[in-house]
Amino acid sequence: MTLYTLLYGFGDIDADQLLKIGELAKATGETVPTIRFWTKEGLMEVAEFTASGYQLYAADMVQRCAAIKQLKSERHTLQEIKRLL
Repeated sequence: MTLYTLLYGFGDIDADQLLKIGELAKATGETVPTIRFWTKEGLMEVAEFTASGYQLYAADMVQRCAAIKQLKSERHTLQEIKRLL
């Protein structure tokens, strides 16, 4: 169990599980538009698309969201965050 899991309680997400954007938003406390924006800006990666066009994210994107939020709280710009990730 990681410190992140202890703090934020995402221990029930399997490492190989794929999450829809709404599930990722709920798991991280971010909004769907924010995750879409971060994806468009290259901060998040879509693992695959379903036949009906849903974006699926790998479980490690939960930690990526946490890292982005932390770096934003440290007042880094999006360009700096891209370089740091």
